[in-house]
Amino acid sequence: MMQPTSLWLIRHALVDENARAILYGTMDVELCPTTLLEQAPMYRALAERLPRPATWVVTPLSRTRRTAEAIFAAGYPAQALVVEPGLIEQHLGDWQGLVHADLPARLVQPKHPFWPLAGTERPPGGETFVEMILRVGPAIEALAARHTGENVVAVSHGGAIRAAVAHCLRIGADNALHLSIHNLSLTRLERHTDGWRVVCVNELPGY
Repeated sequence: MMQPTSLWLIRHALVDENARAILYGTMDVELCPTTLLEQAPMYRALAERLPRPATWVVTPLSRTRRTAEAIFAAGYPAQALVVEPGLIEQHLGDWQGLVHADLPARLVQPKHPFWPLAGTERPPGGETFVEMILRVGPAIEALAARHTGENVVAVSHGGAIRAAVAHCLRIGADNALHLSIHNLSLTRLERHTDGWRVVCVNELPGY
């Protein structure tokens, strides 16, 4: 029986306090230096928990690369990092950089309870969450096809991880946005011959 391809999806570390005050989407913002130090036990737990060997994937944004490097510094053997643009966060277009309080007046639809906007809301110059699922789905399918039967660790973003789970479970955007994906949490997906299996969502290292 063929081994499944295992995707180990990690949401990047907490971003800087100033970035958290705005809608940053695909902006390249810094990680929070204080939290990087305080959460050292979580990095060590991830370094021990993640599979070896594995192919490591990050997005074009530095916060995913820096998170991977912090896991390496905590004890996981350093790896080459493959950049996968398809796993980047939702592009919020002209709304990127807005203070959160300024967003509601610009929305066409009521906001989602657990996301700044509804799944079908399109920011000017950006993408809907529905479109994000249609982008992330082929990206994880391609990763699984390139690494059949292997382990792939991907440091990505909260929105992209929700979109990946939505693709695997074939659920709608607004349903997927109810998923909680914490910083440094682990979500595991397996690609079997007959389809995807969700092994765990939002597992927190060290807990």
